[in-house]
Amino acid sequence: MRSIAITISLAMATTMAAQGPVSLSLQQALDLAAKQSYAVQASELEAEKSRAKVKEITAIGLPQINGEVQLQNFIDVPTQLIPNFFSPPGTGGPEFIAAQFGLPWNASAGATLSQLIFDGSYIIGLKATRAVAEQSQQELEKAAADARNQAAKAYFGVLSAEEGARLAGEGIPLLEKSLVEVGAMRDAGFMESIDVDRITIQLEQAKTLQRSFQQQASVARMMLALALGIPQGTPITLTDDLDKILSDPNETALSEMALEPASHIEQQVAENIVLLSDLQRKNERSKALPSLGGFLSHQQVWNGPDFDPGGTYPFYPTTLWGLKLTVPIFSSTSRIQKVKQASLALKQAEVNRTATTERLKVFAEQSRTQARTAYDNFKTEERSMALAKSIFDRTSIKFTEGAAASFELTQEQGNYLMAQQTYIQRVIELLMARADLRKALDLY
Repeated sequence: MRSIAITISLAMATTMAAQGPVSLSLQQALDLAAKQSYAVQASELEAEKSRAKVKEITAIGLPQINGEVQLQNFIDVPTQLIPNFFSPPGTGGPEFIAAQFGLPWNASAGATLSQLIFDGSYIIGLKATRAVAEQSQQELEKAAADARNQAAKAYFGVLSAEEGARLAGEGIPLLEKSLVEVGAMRDAGFMESIDVDRITIQLEQAKTLQRSFQQQASVARMMLALALGIPQGTPITLTDDLDKILSDPNETALSEMALEPASHIEQQVAENIVLLSDLQRKNERSKALPSLGGFLSHQQVWNGPDFDPGGTYPFYPTTLWGLKLTVPIFSSTSRIQKVKQASLALKQAEVNRTATTERLKVFAEQSRTQARTAYDNFKTEERSMALAKSIFDRTSIKFTEGAAASFELTQEQGNYLMAQQTYIQRVIELLMARADLRKALDLY
């Protein structure tokens, strides 16, 4: 069973999350999400419930002691007709006479010890509860992996949006400078107002794109806080660099890693469902077996005409023990049909297990292909953006020297802005594809 490693730095980050700003690397963010995301917290509580359930079922087979205290006062003591033994036949007496058996007051106190000796359903039930506890633990691990995946995507989203805002802002100072220069030249009669308008429009587009990326980064930070299970508004500093993540050889090598279906958490869940279904089938079959239990009971009983327990009339003990054997004989095929249903459920679970194996293989290959395609698209767009920037820079120099018109400058700026948008989109696609591939290979 895998465990979640918590480092000292992560513990410090968790403490800071409750008190103020936090600084997190990608790995620290993943570990923090696996520890305290809301879904993981709920899954941990469910696992704890399952562990408590195992103890509850186990206790059924241990000795049980029940105590009972009872006090009764008959306002009218029960009366019963009995044969008249006091007047011989023929003497004229009644055939039956009324008699009261009992006294107005009676009290009793006692305890009963019971012990289950043999019950097939109980033995199977113990195994089933342990399997259920194991299933809840697997669900916890799956929830932790999902939380890591969501945190990674949110982390990537923040970095990508902030990079987009940085790129969009690179050309703004140059456009502002060009706008001032063109305005001065227009005032001097060397340029027309249309040249100023073109650069103004391009400047506003660049600022709009920058604001759009900044807003996306803000939303991504909210998603990251949600994935980490920390309060909204907590300042979060991301210490990992986007370029470092993109060029990480371990991330690039993910596309060549093989899938191990047997160790995948979803495959383990499917295997456990088969085990539970098999135990349910055995449980239904075990209900045809006898069950045996024993008991020991002790009581102290008092009766009297007036309420005076233990006074004139003492308590009298009653002690007994015994065994109870229950043997199922005939159920009108009810048990047979239940066993049949459980057997069919087991076959369904086995089919689901096979389907899970095949589905994991397909999903891994699909994710692997998407990651490769996303990487190729990213490298292509990276080169395209570098080329667009180079053309824009050369055009800016020419424009400053008077060798290029404002139309050329704004056109190349527009091409560069479009290349930036496409580049950031390819970055996001690559990072998300890698995150999905890591999840498909169960590497979180």
